[in-house]
Amino acid sequence: MKKKFIFIIVIALLISYSCQKNNLYPALQTSVANQNGAPFSSAARISGQVFGLYSNLKNGQLYGGRYQIYNDVKADNWINSTANSVTAYQTWTETVSSTSSEVINLWAQAYFTINNCNLFIDGMKSTGTAVVGSALAANYIGEAKFVRALAYYALMQMYCVPYSVNNGAAPGVPLRLTGLAAYGNYQLAPSTVAQDYAQIISDLNDAETSLPAAYYTTTANTTLDAASNVTRAQKNSAIAFKTRVYLSMGQYPNVITEANKIVSAAAPFTATTGVPFALQSSIANVFKAPYTTTESVFSAPFSLASTTDQPGTQSALADYFNSTGTGEFYINTASTLFTDPNWALTDARRGLINKVGSKYYLTKWPLGNPYVDWANVMRYSEVLLNLSEARAMTAGPADPQAIALLNAVRQRSDPTTIYTIASFPTAAAMQSAILEERNIEFLGEGLRWADLLRLGLPIPAKSNVPVIAVGGYGTSYIWPMSGNEQQTNPLIGR
Repeated sequence: MKKKFIFIIVIALLISYSCQKNNLYPALQTSVANQNGAPFSSAARISGQVFGLYSNLKNGQLYGGRYQIYNDVKADNWINSTANSVTAYQTWTETVSSTSSEVINLWAQAYFTINNCNLFIDGMKSTGTAVVGSALAANYIGEAKFVRALAYYALMQMYCVPYSVNNGAAPGVPLRLTGLAAYGNYQLAPSTVAQDYAQIISDLNDAETSLPAAYYTTTANTTLDAASNVTRAQKNSAIAFKTRVYLSMGQYPNVITEANKIVSAAAPFTATTGVPFALQSSIANVFKAPYTTTESVFSAPFSLASTTDQPGTQSALADYFNSTGTGEFYINTASTLFTDPNWALTDARRGLINKVGSKYYLTKWPLGNPYVDWANVMRYSEVLLNLSEARAMTAGPADPQAIALLNAVRQRSDPTTIYTIASFPTAAAMQSAILEERNIEFLGEGLRWADLLRLGLPIPAKSNVPVIAVGGYGTSYIWPMSGNEQQTNPLIGR
């Protein structure tokens, strides 16, 4: 009996030791569980991950609102009314530091999105392609590369000097192209601006090659799926975004090459293959439900269906720029935009501005809380102006297509203004007119600072904020790298 009791104790101790030994090797809590390829084990799971990549991109901290907001208020068209450091006040005053919320949060969301794209691409190569087939896998990887390109482009506009500085030889941001699935030593020095832009173009080229020409609601491909064509990447959206990237690089011949794929030679300008991009007859149509016009190249969609499908009250475009929200910013009536003598009082775009008391607000996004207006990321009118500028800067201001493209955008809202060859004695004069047109057309849509940056222009004064001269790192002209990144990645530099 005594021997039997001892034997039972020994067995219990062994079992206890075995359990405790397992506790010595717990599941890693800082890793992304691969689960033997389970996330890529079915077509439904893979498709769900693709939609998840777009959700990361349209997060309120990125293209769901704040990226566009930072680009606009960093420039000269807005006056801050709340002095709230959480809602872009430091960006407006040009006083951000490496620990400012906007500097940390945009960086974090962009790289979170990039990493998820990398993990998805890695998983498709190792497991997912065998599940859905090579054709569909190529489509999905093309979408991931499109999303990754947009995230990297956002980083380049806020944290880096323009490509025009030494042809991109200046430091850029770290270029991460492999998914990080577990905590480790991931120190990585920044690539050059040129290397970062080269990767963005490479991703968009790959996307153009592998993405579908369009999405359809029927298997017979007879009815276009308007919503998918605006909220998911297809060939023409990848091409359109390349015109923006090449313009940022000052590579006008490449802008022309890409734009010619989706812009007809003569007015009315349209894309004749794939998704039929075209201007709307009225600019107001772009900002109305269902938000799926032929002018909408790519948009971040939101809905009332779930709180997770909304930008958040401190990230929505309407909350910042419209009196229906907090009204964080109102239009600077002393800016070159508002005092522009060439902006006719009858221009339809003035109808998107509303005066409340003594202040002017932008009503492109009219809905109140919870602000489910779709966020515009790119419109076809931008492609036309990108091409117009590129042609003017290569062929000269007498180029008939360059003038026709500029007229197409202006006359859609202001039929009384007609530009002719006599309007522009030099290419610089026409470029100035196009910049003026972009300032009017895309007010609040996040292009103003990007235009000043790519052209190496100072930031004009606004209210009590003085003019910010063109400068590089360590100045208020360019954001510093994220303080969180500096703590975990000493190779980042500034």
